[in-house]
Amino acid sequence: MNSTPAPTTRLAVSADRAAGVLLGLASGDALGAGYEFGSPLPDDAPVGMIGGGAFGWAAGEWTDDTSMAMPIARAAARGADLRDESVLDEIVAAWIDWSRTAADVGVQTRQVLAEAARNGGTAAAARAASRTLHERTGRSAGNGSLMRTAPVALAHLDDADALADAARALSSLTHWDDDAGDACVLWSLAIRHAVLTGQLDARIGLAALPTERRERWAALLDDAERRQPRDFEHNGWVVEALQGAWSSIHHARVASGGEAASAATAVAVASTATQQGAAPIPAAVLRDGLERAVRGGRDTDTVAAIAGGLLGGALGASAVPSAWRLLVHGWPGLRTPDLIELAVLAANGGEPDSQGWPTGERMDYAGFPHRSALVTHPHDDGVMLGAIDDLEGADVEAVVSLCRIGTAQRRPGDHVELWLIDHPEPAKNPNLDAVLRDAADAVATFRAQGKRVLLHCVQAQSRTPSVAALYAALYRGVPVDRALAEVVAALPAAAPQAFLTDAVRRLARP
Repeated sequence: MNSTPAPTTRLAVSADRAAGVLLGLASGDALGAGYEFGSPLPDDAPVGMIGGGAFGWAAGEWTDDTSMAMPIARAAARGADLRDESVLDEIVAAWIDWSRTAADVGVQTRQVLAEAARNGGTAAAARAASRTLHERTGRSAGNGSLMRTAPVALAHLDDADALADAARALSSLTHWDDDAGDACVLWSLAIRHAVLTGQLDARIGLAALPTERRERWAALLDDAERRQPRDFEHNGWVVEALQGAWSSIHHARVASGGEAASAATAVAVASTATQQGAAPIPAAVLRDGLERAVRGGRDTDTVAAIAGGLLGGALGASAVPSAWRLLVHGWPGLRTPDLIELAVLAANGGEPDSQGWPTGERMDYAGFPHRSALVTHPHDDGVMLGAIDDLEGADVEAVVSLCRIGTAQRRPGDHVELWLIDHPEPAKNPNLDAVLRDAADAVATFRAQGKRVLLHCVQAQSRTPSVAALYAALYRGVPVDRALAEVVAALPAAAPQAFLTDAVRRLARP
């Protein structure tokens, strides 16, 4: 039932979209955490990573949704087959260990894991406990397996059939009901399709379901598109959780103008239409979709987490705002860079890329001649502009990185790493405008906090001057052409590419 062509090699998969799966999952989870069990909110109600809620979460802290996905992601990140019984044993053991101190564990999941722990703590013990609970109560279709299914797609991007089998196997460890297994298969295959194509299609996996259940699920998806997230009052049930998540995504996409291209994305459309058959989805759909999921009320963190895995897979980590990236964290002591590392490794069969990213201590930029260029921004003496070698020695409190860096080059605290590629091909920067604006906003946010900021790329030639000029135009009142000219004059090797300066001028227009 291979619904989409597998990549010729795993390294051909978009790292941005792969990383977006886990970052989207965790962002939705953390966004909804402070609103869990609440009533639906008005359409214009602000939503933020406020923390708090029934379990006293810290701002940006994820809940059980992402915590239970982490052992799956860690197994996938070392290239494990998630259908392997020994791998499932490790995942169940990790869940049991987590559940002993976790603030929030679903009632059904807690019962199954407690029984499994009493009987050896293996996958077989969990499976038996899950089946027994279902046979005794007839109720095992909570949303607890769907919420954690996102990393399954990353482990089996090259094999849709293996993915469907793994998704159902992992679901049955705690949720025996067919609805739970079906939902995990549908959603995991939708995430796989999103990572491989950049498109959102919840129906792509219908053929993987038993024939007698396909028509029902197709009707449920149709129903989700007709109704709003708030209409699914029983979203603790896996069916309505999936419907609420898809409703959030569908209505966010409709509000953005569907998949029709705006004038600003016409070039990108032309370059991707042949491959994907549709225009790119605006990056703003990710934030809008997750906020809609939270406004739907009740099990807000789970519905938003489910939606986030799929939205992130389609739109990429580059669509996740830097303000969220800085906040997101959770069990077992992970943050945004860790999620990106796990996701990229999982998508690549457990291996880093040819440059050693994302696990290498330092990126090898030895072949670049201009690796140091530390100067003061001509329009703000609290902003330093630099290159890769300036990263570790700069006397600053915050950093905005516009290129890949190694694990040892990462600064503790306020450090934002953004996905901006110095290449004019539109497919390299599917969220170009959003990333440029986000980078300028990040600099402005740090400056508003009184922090001295380093803005850098590899050589301060193209990306750094472009973002520096956009920051000056948006936040310092400098006319954009003057900002570009004076930033370029300040940096000895600056020669920003036209696709970036064109975008800066576009974004700086009133």
